Amino acid sequence: MDEILGGCFCGNVRYRATPPLRFRALCHCETCRKASGAPYVTWITVKVENFEHVGEQPLKYRYDREDGKWAERSFCGKCGTQLTYQAQRRATDVDITVGSLDDPNRYPPNREVYPDEKLSWVDLGKTLHQGG
Repeated sequence: MDEILGGCFCGNVRYRATPPLRFRALCHCETCRKASGAPYVTWITVKVENFEHVGEQPLKYRYDREDGKWAERSFCGKCGTQLTYQAQRRATDVDITVGSLDDPNRYPPNREVYPDEKLSWVDLGKTLHQGG
């Protein structure tokens, strides 16, 4: 089984996951933009039972979403790299930032989510891998 490996910029927090991938998405939502400081964030999604941290544990930030349900983001307490996202409405899934993967080229997005929240200068469709 292919192992998916990754971690933060400073190497303090590492993780491993195993397929199958449930989603490969580029997210335009405002909360992803604010949490990352980037115009969008690319994610892969696996089942919670197929994901584990190895070594140091990340810090977590839990907040209430507009729909009244909670969401939680994890990040390295030393360098600040955003690593995962979990939401109450999809409690069996964990989203992993593609930028924190050891080999992000293996997992190009094949869909865009929350396109209605995209920044005006982002051209939908042109950010996706054409072969995805």
